[in-house]
Amino acid sequence: MIIRDSMKVSGQGLYDISEKIQSIVRGSNIKEGLCTVFLPHTSASLLIQENADPSAQNDLEQWLNRLVPENDALYTHTSEGPDDMPSHIKSTLTAATLSIPIENNKLPLGIWQGIFLWEHRHNACNRNIILHLQSDISAI
Repeated sequence: MIIRDSMKVSGQGLYDISEKIQSIVRGSNIKEGLCTVFLPHTSASLLIQENADPSAQNDLEQWLNRLVPENDALYTHTSEGPDDMPSHIKSTLTAATLSIPIENNKLPLGIWQGIFLWEHRHNACNRNIILHLQSDISAI
C-alpha cells in the first residue's frame, strides 16, 4: 500500500514526523511488515534520532552547518541562493529513505527515537512524504 502525504515546513530544521507516520501505520491494520518512508526531494532528508532532548537536534544541525557551510567559493550551483548547494550536499550525506519494521501494528522505535524530516533550506515550503507499507504475508 502506498500513501502520499505532505507537510509544510517553516524553514531549516528538524521536524518530528513520528506521530504522523505511526498514525498512518496504525490506520493500515498491518500487524507485521515493513514501512518504507521516502522523501522525494534533493534538499531535505530523513533520519531517526533522539527525540527527548532538543539540544541533541540543535547540536546535529550546528555540526552539519559547520561541515557544509553556505557561501563556499567552490560552489558553482548558486542560482537558487546560498543555502541551495549546501542543502544538496546535506541531503546526500544523510538519507532520503528509511525502512522500519512494523510490529504489532506500530513502528517499534526505541524509547528515545523519533523520525524526523530534516529541512536544509531556509525558506518555508511543502514537502512530500511517500510511505510504502508492506504486510508480511506469513503474519496474515
